[in-house]
Amino acid sequence: MKQFVSFVKKEFHHILRDKRTLFILLGMPIVQILIFGFALTNEVKNSQIAIFDQSNDVATQALRSELNASRYFDVVKDIHSYPEIEAAFKRGTIKLAVVFPENFANDLDHFNTAQVQLIADASDPNVANTLTNYATAIILDYQDRITNSRRLPYTINTEMRMLYNPQLKGAYSFVPGVMAMVLMLVCTLMTAITIVREKELGTMEIMLVSPMQPFKIVVAKAVPYLLLSIVNITSILLLSVFVLDVPVNGSLLLLILESILFTLTCLAFGLLISTKTDSQQTAMFIALTGMFLPTIMLSGFMFPIENMPLPLRVISNIVPAKWYYYIVKEVMIKGLGITAVWKETLILVGMLLFLLVLSIRNFKIRLA
Repeated sequence: MKQFVSFVKKEFHHILRDKRTLFILLGMPIVQILIFGFALTNEVKNSQIAIFDQSNDVATQALRSELNASRYFDVVKDIHSYPEIEAAFKRGTIKLAVVFPENFANDLDHFNTAQVQLIADASDPNVANTLTNYATAIILDYQDRITNSRRLPYTINTEMRMLYNPQLKGAYSFVPGVMAMVLMLVCTLMTAITIVREKELGTMEIMLVSPMQPFKIVVAKAVPYLLLSIVNITSILLLSVFVLDVPVNGSLLLLILESILFTLTCLAFGLLISTKTDSQQTAMFIALTGMFLPTIMLSGFMFPIENMPLPLRVISNIVPAKWYYYIVKEVMIKGLGITAVWKETLILVGMLLFLLVLSIRNFKIRLA
């Protein structure tokens, strides 16, 4: 145990004496969480929606067909009550629910006006805004076509309801994404150079004669970055709550544990890179291109995954940030518990074990 603690202290010494690295580790999360304070606007296509049709008449069926025929929507579910709508949003199976009241066609024919309710998942305010605008435009287009030359035109009013984020604050969307991006960048990039640095500095020979087991050496390399990442998690959450007014609606303990699990997965990936490369430059390049860019492009943070072609949607499943981004949104924004994110948690655990086994195996080969 003393040897393990000595290795951890040595790694801390490497970090603390390099002021620039220390600034990157602790300063970058604060800078990014403040800079990324504005939401991103993206086109949304093929979004899954549900229909709650209490009238089931010719007019509602026509509007349903209009929505389904649009490239923006895919009607995947028929809802029969408001509790079913809430359950579907919690499961993440729909992005928008369209509610037609009773006597929809009758109200149009006799009173020349009718009501449609649009319920959106505003945990991502940009997507919610975009979807309600698309749906409203389709409904208004249908209204214009059925009016024709009537002296008293038809009027279909749309009532919008935003779940989880009624004020449509952009911070609700970017905070989970920035958490994933910062933790991935710090953990993967910094640990990617730990073992290969020993080789470049000529201290690998010390490890060769060390009585420490490879598993303990690898873990000792990761411990300092894990502790620093916990500091980053704390700073991001504090800034989110007290500066950006983004509440933690779910369990804070669950959110922290999930963040630590994601951090461990990123550390394991960084160690894997470090055991496979021969120079720090190569390790940093692979870390940036191998995880940082996929985190930006394929996690769902900046670009909706459902908009992507099938090959990219399949590839996105091996990006840990995708699952962590989903977990943070469900726990922090929607206030859901472990029952809503257990599948994503198991996926991260599987990734962690797989990467850790490969890292230890490659390190043993390097020491042999």
